Amino acid sequence: MKTKSRLYPRYAERPLKEALADSPAVLIHGPRQCGKTTLARMAYPPQYLQWSDGTVMQWDDGEPMEFSNVNYVTFDDDVARDAAETDPIGFVNDLPDRVILDEVQRVPSIFTALKMAIDRERIPGRFLLTGSSQVLLVPKVSDSLAGRVEIIRLHPLAQCELSDQSPVFLDRLFSGEFKGHQLPRSSDRLVDRIVAGGFPAALARSTEGRRRNWYTNYVETQLQRDVRDIANISDHEAMTRLLGIAATQTARLYNLLDMSAPFNLTRPTIGKYVEILERIFLVERLPAWQNNRLKRSVKAPKLHVCDTGIGCAMIGVNSESLKKDRDLLGQYLESFVFQELKRQSSWYDEPLSFYHYRDKDKVEVDLVIEKGSIAVAGVEVKASSTVRASDFRGLRMLKRAVGDRFAGGVVLYDGEACWSFGDGLTAVPVRMLWEASEESA
Repeated sequence: MKTKSRLYPRYAERPLKEALADSPAVLIHGPRQCGKTTLARMAYPPQYLQWSDGTVMQWDDGEPMEFSNVNYVTFDDDVARDAAETDPIGFVNDLPDRVILDEVQRVPSIFTALKMAIDRERIPGRFLLTGSSQVLLVPKVSDSLAGRVEIIRLHPLAQCELSDQSPVFLDRLFSGEFKGHQLPRSSDRLVDRIVAGGFPAALARSTEGRRRNWYTNYVETQLQRDVRDIANISDHEAMTRLLGIAATQTARLYNLLDMSAPFNLTRPTIGKYVEILERIFLVERLPAWQNNRLKRSVKAPKLHVCDTGIGCAMIGVNSESLKKDRDLLGQYLESFVFQELKRQSSWYDEPLSFYHYRDKDKVEVDLVIEKGSIAVAGVEVKASSTVRASDFRGLRMLKRAVGDRFAGGVVLYDGEACWSFGDGLTAVPVRMLWEASEESA
């Protein structure tokens, strides 16, 4: 008898189904093991899977198992990959009307064949692709798919998905509707969430040690397999060390000189390695926000790990040690908030752009979020249970700089209540990122 793994709600399912209704090809891209294949199968009508004797497979609770009836091909399979590489046009022509092509970045030559098939007959939802590296950064791939594919970015699980809560934080941020809400403090549970990360397979493990083992093995597999697919790099040990350094530098300004110092490698080489880590969704550089009214801004991006569970595993941090290191906790809380908001923005109805701001006097805003040219909001993160007026210094500067476009600014803190500090500025409990009110706590 099979046992059922927990399935969390994925709020990207709605935009995925909308894209499949009118786009001939849709690409779900994101890191390995974040749930891309599961999401892809959720997009099609299910059918019961039967054994050869006709019995229906059941979960432990007696319910029949449901699986998508769409055809599925993974290019992690050596035979399928070799066939597609040898004759990509013939391979695509032989595909059925509806197909999921998993880990499509492993066969770059197939994209031209997909372009030809789409141009010949634009059937909505015919090709659902998944990829574990940013394939659209490859010029030939980008040219082949331009105007033919809609992109759905899938992240590891967001905290609102883990808590099965409706995601409302971004709506409240841009409308300023935080008054009157109260939640218990997160305290130890917040640190536990940071260390646990958001990968479903890691979260299925029962202890921190087992989750840490999963993350370290995951990174090793990523660097051994996916790096080989996109770059001719044999020094995987250096890549692993570099990711460890990035994990210590998360939420800090990206400084290539400092990151290169421990290596007997040139700065351009280390810069290339960082770009590869970005392409396989292990790190992310957050660009600096620029404004003509602010002349002394720092132009360097910030570096963030793409999942705090991976970052903590890379530097050997558990919940107890992270609680004791307040500086490191501040860094990881900032990355945790950034990743949660990026995850929520991936299914938000309007496109959002993320930045950070810092000037030469170290006045800063951890996250500047733009809703096109319409509105700007700011988020400051504080690993503390108290908030002071001085904590809004950067947000007040942001408000002056953008004028009427300023939608609001919040300081997220480990407190219990929302408190107004005037001028559209509010102290907000960090749990409101994923929990709407005290009734949902």
